[in-house]
Amino acid sequence: QVQLVESGGGLVQPGGSLRLSCVASGTIFSWNLMGWYRQAPGKKRELVAIVIGDTTNYADSAKGRFTISRDNAKRTVYLQMNSLKPEDTAVYYCYYAEGHWGQGTQVTVSS
Repeated sequence: QVQLVESGGGLVQPGGSLRLSCVASGTIFSWNLMGWYRQAPGKKRELVAIVIGDTTNYADSAKGRFTISRDNAKRTVYLQMNSLKPEDTAVYYCYYAEGHWGQGTQVTVSS
């Protein structure tokens, strides 16, 4: 049973930064996909960034501002978010291959 626990969300002003963390427990494999998705109120859940092995992929909205990284020894995936905008406000969910989701962490960008 894979469990994912996110942390690092909060309230930040536009232009600020946050780093999200997601720690995995259970049987996971370093070569499997891990990533971050987000869901804003009234909108569908959408991809933010994923990492598979050493390969990363980003949504257009995240390119140049967000960086995903993974520490397999710590079973953790990170999302460094810089230059945050109000439209980044959402619940951010960690994802691990085969349909495993975390509980989500709220990110609010507001002055």
